[in-house]
Amino acid sequence: MVDQMQAGGKDYRLPRWLRIIVIGRNPRWTLIRIVILVTAVFVLRACVLLPIRVKGPSMMPTYHEGGINFVYRLAYLRSEPKRGDVVAIRLAGTSIMYMKRIVGLPGETIEFRDGRLYVNGKILNEPYATECNWDSPPKSLPPAWYYVVGDNRSMPEYFHEEGKTSRNRIVGKILLCKSLFDSSSPRF
Repeated sequence: MVDQMQAGGKDYRLPRWLRIIVIGRNPRWTLIRIVILVTAVFVLRACVLLPIRVKGPSMMPTYHEGGINFVYRLAYLRSEPKRGDVVAIRLAGTSIMYMKRIVGLPGETIEFRDGRLYVNGKILNEPYATECNWDSPPKSLPPAWYYVVGDNRSMPEYFHEEGKTSRNRIVGKILLCKSLFDSSSPRF
């Protein structure tokens, strides 16, 4: 037999059931399936889902540092971002991004007074945000610009990367509500 290997009279051939599990009944079709699967994963990763790791405490308690989430790149293909969406914002390419929450929409005026966020002069209810003592003057948003900020506002405002961002810098919406692999969750 061709696929039987013998060394010193010993047979090292895999049992038929194990060979079927490992390479299938038809190795050619198994190889085709592997090529299709690798191609599908590559396209999905490149065009639809982008992994993002949370670094820093600015999105706590909603997202914990070290957690991995996915950016759904097609989320805003047919609609515009909405207030409350957690989005990925690119700085330089897709290798360095911020993960922030949209709190201000184009044409609105945003300000912080006594730690409360005001949108067009009205207090915005933010159950996801931690308390803060920020104060900042009103900022008007031009068309196609959004105001983003992290959920952890207990830090001084100057430690936060927050502010206006243009629509073309928003990569997509964070797909999962909580971190997939949360650094504070127990390890198995």
